[in-house]
Amino acid sequence: MLSTIVTDFRIIFDRDPAARNWLEVLFCYPGLQAIILYRFAHWLDKLNILFLPRLISHFARFFTGIEIHPAAQIGVGVFIDHGMGVVIGETAKIGDYSLIYQGVTLGGTGKGSGKRHPTIGKNVVIGAGAKVLGNLNIGDNVRIGAGSVLLRDVPSDCTVVGIPGKIVYQSGVRVNPLEHGNLPDSEAKVIRLLLDRIDLLEKQFQALKSEKLEQWEFVDESNKILHLKSTYHNK
Repeated sequence: MLSTIVTDFRIIFDRDPAARNWLEVLFCYPGLQAIILYRFAHWLDKLNILFLPRLISHFARFFTGIEIHPAAQIGVGVFIDHGMGVVIGETAKIGDYSLIYQGVTLGGTGKGSGKRHPTIGKNVVIGAGAKVLGNLNIGDNVRIGAGSVLLRDVPSDCTVVGIPGKIVYQSGVRVNPLEHGNLPDSEAKVIRLLLDRIDLLEKQFQALKSEKLEQWEFVDESNKILHLKSTYHNK
């Protein structure tokens, strides 16, 4: 457990450019404090000690604003940045070196027993306020945009945004985990496509309108000619 905590400590210097010294990280990073308390509570939970792990979890929630159930399984090097409002459920699993921002919920749906929380792969980035709900499988190297709500499984090497979450990018290339803000804007893309479609329809309408006007002008001229001929013959 000690080596795991050391890894959790060191990863902060790789992931957070604001981390300046070990004293500041140890005493001023609630994400690290919540992870350390979770590691101890999880060890007690595996020993089938019922009350004390939950008490430690409750204390960690009060002290850091981060709620992690002692039975959750969290890999090494997981960094919870800022962390206020993060909730990690009982049967949730988080892979190594994942990055979680504030307001994230790894929650369940309903009151069913068994596996009811998500399984997160390795090197996953979950943006601020994102919700991953239910017994889902999120692959490795996935980026989840801020405020997204995931209700379905996501394969590895994908970028997911929106409510409900939709895959907007898929690639086998690993990305920098700190570039979580560099996500495609799927709504803007849809709006652009709609505007382009409206512009095309307007051009087609104008073309049809011009064609109709030419036809009416031709018919009008033809009627004038026929009228003149008829008048001439009557004379």
